[in-house]
Amino acid sequence: MSDDIEKRWNDPPTIRRATRYTCAVIAVALVAMALAFAWGATNHDCPVDQARICSTTDRWVLAVAPAAILLLGGLGAFVRTYRVWRSGGTWPIWQGAGWVLMVLMLVYASMGAGLLVE
Repeated sequence: MSDDIEKRWNDPPTIRRATRYTCAVIAVALVAMALAFAWGATNHDCPVDQARICSTTDRWVLAVAPAAILLLGGLGAFVRTYRVWRSGGTWPIWQGAGWVLMVLMLVYASMGAGLLVE
C-alpha cells in the first residue's frame, strides 16, 4: 500500500518542467492555429457575404488541428503523471498540467465547433 496522503507541491524542478511542457504544448497549438488560419485566409474565392475562411477543408483544419494538439499534450501529461506516481515523485503537478491542457482543449474545441456549423 502506498502512502498517498501527503501530496508534496513544493518541488521547484518538477514545477518548472511541467510549466515548460504546458507552455510548449500551448505554443505549438497556437502556431498550428495561426498556420491554419493563414492557410485558409489565402483562399480569395470566397463570396463577399461569407466569412474569410469559406472552404470546408480549411474550416476543419482550423477547428480540429489545435484541439488535437492540446488533446495529445494533455494525454502526454497524464502519462507523465502516472510515471512520476509510479516512481514516487511529485505527481499532482503533472496532473494539474494535464487538466489545464484538457480544459483548454475543450474550450478551443467548443469555439472551433462554431466554424463547422456554418
